[in-house]
Amino acid sequence: MPSLRLLMVAVLLACATPSAFAQQALEQQMTAEEFRAAGLDKLSADELASLNRWLQRQVQEEATVVASQAVEQAREEGRELARQEAEAEAVGRRSAPAQDGPIESSIVGEFNGFARGLRYTLENGQVWEQTDATRLEGVRMSNPGVTITSGFLGAWYLRIDGYNARAKVRRID
Repeated sequence: MPSLRLLMVAVLLACATPSAFAQQALEQQMTAEEFRAAGLDKLSADELASLNRWLQRQVQEEATVVASQAVEQAREEGRELARQEAEAEAVGRRSAPAQDGPIESSIVGEFNGFARGLRYTLENGQVWEQTDATRLEGVRMSNPGVTITSGFLGAWYLRIDGYNARAKVRRID
């Protein structure tokens, strides 16, 4: 996870920069003109030291909050990435058959033709959904034999025995 490492480096830098900034006295961070315009030249040495300590605490507290938020965001991104990877792996398991070569089985029940979105439950327990607009109308069959073959770039095609038309499908279960 390169992005997580990059984020952690950014958090460390964010924590270090405010700390270094807060350790400098106000008179070192501001120009003399800014120091006078803010009325800080009227403070005693003790008052100025107290103000510098307060500012250092405020910057440190803010840096801690920012770092905590960044760490939580990195954790959430890591969880989301893990969820996406698990989902992609599950889809890969579902879309690829457990065997090499074509799948030969039968559709359970009545087959009334092809149409986009139809689901075909096979005798072997697999469920495939048609993803293209291929039509095969006027066909009425009970438990027809089918062959599912792989195509280019992970595509799968279902063909009913005795017909040349084939529908693009994806495995959903």
